[in-house]
Amino acid sequence: MKKIFFLITTFGILLTSCLKEDINNAIGVVNPVTTLDQVRAFYKGADVDLTAEKLSGSTKIDGVVISDATNKNVTTGNLILQDYGRGIVRGITLVLGAEAANYAQGDSILVEIVGTKLVNNNGSLQITGVTGAKIKKIASNVATSVRQTSLADIVTNFANYEGSLVRVNSDVKPTPVTGETYSGDKGLNDGTSAAVKLHTETTATFATNRVPASAAFTGIVTYGGDTTKKQIWMRNTSDVANASGPLYDKFPEDFESPDATQKASYAAAVVTLKTGAWMFDQAILGNTGGRDRFNPAGLQCVRMQQNLSTPAYLQMNFDLPNGATKVTFTYGAYYTDAMSTFRLEYSTDSGVTWQKLGNDVSDPPAGSKGATYIMNISGKVRFRINKLGLGTTGGAILNGRLSIEDFAVYQN
Repeated sequence: MKKIFFLITTFGILLTSCLKEDINNAIGVVNPVTTLDQVRAFYKGADVDLTAEKLSGSTKIDGVVISDATNKNVTTGNLILQDYGRGIVRGITLVLGAEAANYAQGDSILVEIVGTKLVNNNGSLQITGVTGAKIKKIASNVATSVRQTSLADIVTNFANYEGSLVRVNSDVKPTPVTGETYSGDKGLNDGTSAAVKLHTETTATFATNRVPASAAFTGIVTYGGDTTKKQIWMRNTSDVANASGPLYDKFPEDFESPDATQKASYAAAVVTLKTGAWMFDQAILGNTGGRDRFNPAGLQCVRMQQNLSTPAYLQMNFDLPNGATKVTFTYGAYYTDAMSTFRLEYSTDSGVTWQKLGNDVSDPPAGSKGATYIMNISGKVRFRINKLGLGTTGGAILNGRLSIEDFAVYQN
């Protein structure tokens, strides 16, 4: 009996030991680094003291510095951090004081936040109580995620963009007069009539540079003094791309009207849109959510047919009077279709002859991608998208359906 009892006891100890080990393995170790999205979620209308208990055992945040102290278009003493955690891009401001100048745009840093405070400063979520001793630099010149979006989406979902980088294709309104500079607040308009300003501090190194009538502007989304003033702050002159003349009236063409039922056949037909008459040849208005690649605020876009041996066209049947300096639009493969190939063409003789602009495009993604063409065309002009008739998809041939959205033309 003693031997049996000894065996049972030993087995019980071993079993208990194994169970503890399994339990410990199941529990795992808490990740010491939390995401900015999780930190921002703690704010419920009152300041929050950040503790390990509140952070469920985490003690740190990490990310890439997106502010640029060198070019001075940032509130002195503030360091703006952005991360990409669990598929979500978020940003936040660290109130660091003079030590903020020690960190450059593109620095990857790790920040101890236990003992700091999460506050709301005129709508901007900030972490105070951070010192240089709480920051560890990991790397330099790290690439940063920039979200391409519309002004309307920024306004509608401002909390998701605040403190992070965006890129918008927009006019400056009113149109700048000769010699007008960046300094101060400039109205932005991308056709959505959203109230967002491009803000430049008078002390910024580029404040006295001439502001373009239209461009792709990259910058940090924030409030300007109070929550009624939604702003984008550029960081330096590299945040301006594809500068051009102003956007034509009624553009971008968003293909929202008429209803998709009015052009549900691929047969060639002229459709009257808000910008004018367009010829749809082997193209329809598509409105299938998750398949057609229309913008988040929209309900439909153009869908061009697949597997053709002849071209498909989305073509302006009207002229714009003042030439063109830029054309932009978004494109993508319909649903799970193969990629396809298209080109942008223009006509200066009212559609009698057409000329190619740039290179053929063969990379429509399973989503949306922006296309930008820079040009210097004077006088009347019209444009079309020519989807090449490569034949049936198979082997080396890729010729799926193509979505086109938000077609914009900028004056010369």
